[in-house]
Amino acid sequence: MLTKKLVITIGRQYGSGGRTVGKHLAESLGIPFYDEEILRITSEKTAIGEQYFRLADEKAGSNILYKIVDSLKPRLGKPSLEEDIVSPENLFRFQSQVVVELAEQESCIIAGRCANVILREAKKEHVDFFVYADMEKRIERTMDYCKVDEEEAKKRIKKIDRERREYHKYYTGEDWMKVDNYDLMINASRIDYREMEVLMRNYLEMKGYLK
Repeated sequence: MLTKKLVITIGRQYGSGGRTVGKHLAESLGIPFYDEEILRITSEKTAIGEQYFRLADEKAGSNILYKIVDSLKPRLGKPSLEEDIVSPENLFRFQSQVVVELAEQESCIIAGRCANVILREAKKEHVDFFVYADMEKRIERTMDYCKVDEEEAKKRIKKIDRERREYHKYYTGEDWMKVDNYDLMINASRIDYREMEVLMRNYLEMKGYLK
């Protein structure tokens, strides 16, 4: 049972099980879980087609050298309503606003999308988890969840991890798996989803969010 408002962000390597355990935890706590739902919500709030947000979702913008400028950082970025309204950078700003609004309005769990840094810069109370695992376990879980063969699982893991790493670096200037950015890093290589959830719940109880 929650003792106070709780906002959790979950970073996750592809195939680690972070999204699955996040959904399980949200269900057991009786709070919303937001992943791709954020794209729909942002589209509805901005009247910009959801397809634009999906094309830019967890992918870096056009600046492949990561020359981070202050106007792109979450703490300073305000959406433009000019001709660049559907640029990847501007879509990120709109999405960041939604992340902050959700954190202000309710207890919830948010997966990915630099939510940990966005909420830190917005000075909103939250707890950050990161779930990772060895390649063998990630391949196994990807094959099971996506119903693909081993080769396809490897391709997806490499591609999506690269996109998430570049996205995080591009929009925050920080390394995706930097341990200082998370309250609890969970190695999911030799534990199942239920055990991951227990670890998260134990941490939340220790911090006074649960009883």
